[in-house]
Amino acid sequence: MAYTAPRTTSPPSGRRHPLVATAMVLPLAALLVVAFGGWEAVVTQASSVGVMLGR
Repeated sequence: MAYTAPRTTSPPSGRRHPLVATAMVLPLAALLVVAFGGWEAVVTQASSVGVMLGR
């Protein structure tokens, strides 16, 4: 049987600050808005999901 190294577990690093999480997400969100047609597409999709949910 092949030797496998034992796995090491790292201690939990705690929660990420909300501003750090926002700074990580904003570039990707901006890229997706540009790639998929801007705010109009976002609004259209959100309204169609709202209609499907019965709101």
